[in-house]
Amino acid sequence: MTSANDDRTLLITGSYTAASNGSGEGIGTFWRDARTGELTPAGSLALDSPSWLTPHPALPVLYAVNETAEGAITAVAVAEDGTLSALTSLPTGGADPCHLAVTPDGRYLLCANYSGGSLAAFALGPDGVPTVRTALVQHQGSGPNTERQEAAHVHMAVVDETGTLVSAVDLGTDEIRSYRLGEEGELIPLSVSTLPAGTGPRQLVRRPGTNHAYVVGELAASLVTVREEPPGTFTVENSVPAMLEPGGENLPAQLVLHDDRLFLSNRGPERITEFTFDGVLPQAVADHRAGDWPRHFSVVGEHCYVASQYSDAIQVYERATWRLIATYPLGSPAFVDLWPH
Repeated sequence: MTSANDDRTLLITGSYTAASNGSGEGIGTFWRDARTGELTPAGSLALDSPSWLTPHPALPVLYAVNETAEGAITAVAVAEDGTLSALTSLPTGGADPCHLAVTPDGRYLLCANYSGGSLAAFALGPDGVPTVRTALVQHQGSGPNTERQEAAHVHMAVVDETGTLVSAVDLGTDEIRSYRLGEEGELIPLSVSTLPAGTGPRQLVRRPGTNHAYVVGELAASLVTVREEPPGTFTVENSVPAMLEPGGENLPAQLVLHDDRLFLSNRGPERITEFTFDGVLPQAVADHRAGDWPRHFSVVGEHCYVASQYSDAIQVYERATWRLIATYPLGSPAFVDLWPH
């Protein structure tokens, strides 16, 4: 969304709230000055722990997880001036939902329930409002990390460009489980791809124009290259450390593909590591500083916006120099990204 001033675009944030021991208030919107990177508050909405947000592909509707023990999704209307209003909420069928994805045709919303260890699908009406949960698939299994992999923990739902293939990244079982999304929103099992034991896969990002994708190994502090052939089946080709200069405890989090480079946030070392490609394989070239516990970040134009969860701030860095140019107080931020409409 662009304002009457063409130099301004809308940025949206989500925070952990008291519902999950955070200090945030919900969703916030900010006008971003494209030239300076500076932010000006536009709107806010009190909502329980909207830790992940995703837009409808065509309508001014935003979807938020409510990452709580009860587990819910909330649809939010985004007005032209950046103000927000809640439309409806539905239970996800599992605890602590942490990721959402919408099919390209805007018909279905997919939700990863982390503590619940399940994947849910919801039908969306012509106005973008969720109407009913059409599927709930429960994962089973565990991994060698007895504290983090005692059960299934679905961390991400990835939809392919056709909108018919959904791949669920399971941190608890070291698996990527793929499903076909049926015409009525059912999830039909297709394949199970296994990663090295103890990887703790958190996110998967496809590289357009190739049959390769990249997986964040949260528990192994790794970045794993996989080949996807046939669609929905992933074979490990390579694994590299999540940082150029690894050291100390590290729980990598957010992976972004931007301008044919990968950027990965590392919590603990408090760095965002930049990777170039050597063919299909990522090669770390720089560890950039970040705030305390960079859970999520977004690369927008010449700036990088970091949700530094334990710093209680959104921090803005100049990409050319990685100089910190601004800090905006925000309780327990978990998400920051550009509103694309």
